[in-house]
Amino acid sequence: MVSITTDYISVGGNRHPAAADWDVQSGVLAFGADQNVALWDPRENSQRGVHSLLVGHTDKVSAVRFYTCPSTSTKLLVTGSVDRTVRVWRSSTMDARQFVLAQTLDGHTGSVNAVAVTDGTNLVASGAADGSVRVWRISDGGASAELVQSVTMKPRFFPMTLSLSRLQTDGKERPAVLAVAGTTNIVQIFVSENTTMAPEFKLCATLSGHEAWVRSLSFTNDKQSKTGDLLLASASQDKYIRLWRLHRGEAVQAAPADETDPMLGGMEPTLTNKAHEFEAAESKYTITFEALLFGNEDWIYTTTWNPNPERQQLLSASADNTLTIWEQDSVSGVWVSMERMGEISVQKGSTTATGSTGGFWIGLWSPDGTQVVSLGRTGSWRSWRYDADADIWVQTLGISGHVRSVNGVQWEPSGGYLLSASADQTTRLHAQWLREELGSWHELARPQIHGYDLNCVDILGPARFVSGADEKLLRVFNVPKQIAQLLEKLSGFQQSTEALPDTAQMPVLGLSNQATGEETPLEEEDESSAQAGKVQASLAESNEPPLEDQLARYTLWPEHEKLYGHGYEISAVAVSHDHTLIATACKASSLDHAVIRLYDTSDWHEIRPPLTAHSLTITSLSFSGDDRYLASVGRDRQWAVFQRNEQEPSSFSLLQSNPKGHSRMILDASWAPVTDKPVFATAGRDKSVKLWRMEEGSFMCKSTISLQSSVTAISFLPAVQDGSLLLAVGEDSGELSVYQVVVDSLEVKHLVTIDKTMSPSKTIAELSWRPTTRTDTSKFELAVASEDTSTRIYAISNVFAWKNRKLCT
Repeated sequence: MVSITTDYISVGGNRHPAAADWDVQSGVLAFGADQNVALWDPRENSQRGVHSLLVGHTDKVSAVRFYTCPSTSTKLLVTGSVDRTVRVWRSSTMDARQFVLAQTLDGHTGSVNAVAVTDGTNLVASGAADGSVRVWRISDGGASAELVQSVTMKPRFFPMTLSLSRLQTDGKERPAVLAVAGTTNIVQIFVSENTTMAPEFKLCATLSGHEAWVRSLSFTNDKQSKTGDLLLASASQDKYIRLWRLHRGEAVQAAPADETDPMLGGMEPTLTNKAHEFEAAESKYTITFEALLFGNEDWIYTTTWNPNPERQQLLSASADNTLTIWEQDSVSGVWVSMERMGEISVQKGSTTATGSTGGFWIGLWSPDGTQVVSLGRTGSWRSWRYDADADIWVQTLGISGHVRSVNGVQWEPSGGYLLSASADQTTRLHAQWLREELGSWHELARPQIHGYDLNCVDILGPARFVSGADEKLLRVFNVPKQIAQLLEKLSGFQQSTEALPDTAQMPVLGLSNQATGEETPLEEEDESSAQAGKVQASLAESNEPPLEDQLARYTLWPEHEKLYGHGYEISAVAVSHDHTLIATACKASSLDHAVIRLYDTSDWHEIRPPLTAHSLTITSLSFSGDDRYLASVGRDRQWAVFQRNEQEPSSFSLLQSNPKGHSRMILDASWAPVTDKPVFATAGRDKSVKLWRMEEGSFMCKSTISLQSSVTAISFLPAVQDGSLLLAVGEDSGELSVYQVVVDSLEVKHLVTIDKTMSPSKTIAELSWRPTTRTDTSKFELAVASEDTSTRIYAISNVFAWKNRKLCT
């Protein structure tokens, strides 16, 4: 039986403050990754990263909360999305760290921005851009759910954050309290006396004081209170955090504030201590302003309380690139900033181009309170762990990934590393970190940070690559010496480092990476260049993959060459297997631009004239294994094959074109590793893959594979196994399947279709088999780029175990 396992998932997190949660029991951190929900255990010793993506939502996931159903103690995951639904996932009985979809809650007419839960009740609250909060009752371990109340915000605003808790009372029934805030400067407090039979939340208090939108709310039990007081933290775009106390009983009159107190810093108009009183379950309650926490220089996105019952600490994440841990001074009782982690936003080189600004959108505590993680603008998770011996917080390895459609993946010719290119304007290098008996995949470099969306990438040998973007030129990059040394140390990938450049940096007013020393730096740049050199030198000696701030700044590859000639955005690039030629195409709506341009890599000049055959955009280019043929396919529904001139190796001429290769546009092409009678495959919008073989000087269609949706990517394994070929097929729906093709007859046998729960949820953009020189044919690795922002590597085993199965054409 063919078996498929997911070796690696690289995906970035959604930049939404509510889109992540860390489960106290299982230790799993769930976060929104485009329209999927990624599951990751940051405390796992294997450093495996994301172990699963939950597929179900049809638009970006914007709210994530773990929740334990009180009646059955079933672990649930509640997620909200821009698709206007709330989905309830139940933990799998086979594996507590996996989840299956149990319920979809419809009703909101706008994007769901926030979800609130609290243990001990069967209530879930969701807030959406339709200006309402809906309260749902979840029962039977998530198997059933019903809407019990819909609250319209008055005055009208969009709820962006919710927090749910329970009040102390003498009776058996503890009232539920719901705090709501969003696109307004007030916090509304709703209370429901009954949480089991017919809950009805009523507005009991309106807390004012903030001067801008409130982005985060978080309840906790006051650990120093003997009467079970609640503390509510509210964080705002006014750069302040306010703490409010929910106390059972009459208001305690505080001593009048001294207006000359220097601690107030001229902010006395915003500091009021009005007591808000209400009744619930025959008890009186008061809400009073407790403390003002200031020190951040930009919007505050999230606040979360330490789950450790021993410590009363508040973690805040801000757009000023800092995570701050706040704690009450034991002597004065004043809340102060005990620890700040992150970056100094004003330091040199901290530009948007190098991925530094944009701040931290999410901050979360680990279940034991000894680790914190944050999500930044680049979609990457950073992690800090508390070192009790040294009494400091130390940054540890996080995870990273693209945050927009991944448009290209290509393996280094020997399979040493994988390059991915994305519409998030970055190229990333993925490789295995090998140590003792462990091996895990990581992003080891970010060679290109660009100003345009990247569309395609290909490799020019072990130390160079070329990429095409939404600009009219292509760029060629060389690996710096330090990254080559890091690859050799961590993943065993060896290459000569003698002729490699030292470092690369992003010039202050430049669009592309330069090798250090190419231009005389300005005096004020000397310091940052020296700093970059030190960090890059230390990277080469590192025993673990780079951290996010190192990736974003110090792993750039210097640009070697620019290739001009095209008139529009680059749509396709292919490199010959001998690395002497680059073939490229651009977006086109006329014959003039629908051409293939060839470049000689010895001196980077364009080989003229360009190759012509198409009338619309060329979508894919592919060189045959022996580089004798170049195939092109396009939106004009035709394919063309160009033959290399044996006397002039840099010259190609049209051998054959088929204007009706498919009935709709052709999206990809791939050559089989067969030389005597060349074979290539084409994939079309007409839901089919066609296999073409050369017979008597021309290519004839020998087999057709029919599929369920448009075929967007295909790839032949670059080796013949037992007289058979392996063909991977990716579809517009995200479905991924593998076929066995008999070389002699081109008969096709369906081997396996990857389970929907393991496959991408959007269009597959490119497929690439890992080159292998091993004699072991029990396992093959397939890299997949998808529009769902994920880069994946699948391990496919026991492929040829079914040799005797009947073939189907």
